[in-house]
Amino acid sequence: MLVVTSPAKKLDWAEREQAMTWPALHDDAVELAEVARGQSVADLMKLMHISEDLAKLNHARFQDFAADPKTEATRPAALAFAGDTYQGLEAGSLDADEMAWAQEHFRILSGLYGVLRPLDAMQPYRLEMGSRLKNARGKNLYEFWGSKISDALNAQAEAVNASVLVNCASQEYFGAVDLSALKLRVVTPVFMEDKNGTPKVVSFYAKRARGAMARFVIQNRLTDAASLTDFDAGGYVYQPALSDPGKPVFLRSA
Repeated sequence: MLVVTSPAKKLDWAEREQAMTWPALHDDAVELAEVARGQSVADLMKLMHISEDLAKLNHARFQDFAADPKTEATRPAALAFAGDTYQGLEAGSLDADEMAWAQEHFRILSGLYGVLRPLDAMQPYRLEMGSRLKNARGKNLYEFWGSKISDALNAQAEAVNASVLVNCASQEYFGAVDLSALKLRVVTPVFMEDKNGTPKVVSFYAKRARGAMARFVIQNRLTDAASLTDFDAGGYVYQPALSDPGKPVFLRSA
């Protein structure tokens, strides 16, 4: 079983004493960073719908992006992202054996890097997958990545004998996975809140729950999709009446 999540806009750049690995699609990231480097502050504001201050920050990041970065300029991906999903994942509290399993079975989908392992050395960036950044391969990042993300997931699945992909990513990011090229069966957990008797997806809570589900898969070293229904972190309970085989639904009281 493989499990994937989205990255986060917020980063935690605290120093880490952690050995790192090299991103599988690093050369593609360098190519894409070079395109982004050519964007002005105003271009980045428009491209990512961000403030001038954020655009200046990320403009500087792209100017500093290196093809062969120094170790001190990078951080392990799963520990560098700090958004809602990563509060649920709590990667920093995984023990060495759990992190080793995650390195083989857990992937972060990335607009800049395509696919990241938890310990891959990442430079600071912000580039959402939905950004319409024109490049040599097309008019946006979906066209840039094509089937490369699916190919990377297929290769890793073959290496660990996995047949199921647990999708804990957002629609924006999972949209970069070419399903026609993907050889894995996809299972997408859905997390809902009971609002006065009406089940409803609340983005903030769903993001954190997706991270917690990824942690559940990692800590229990799951190989069978049926075992996902045992997930109960944060008060969520599996709802068979609301579920189908590809979309197990979990509900909790508000």
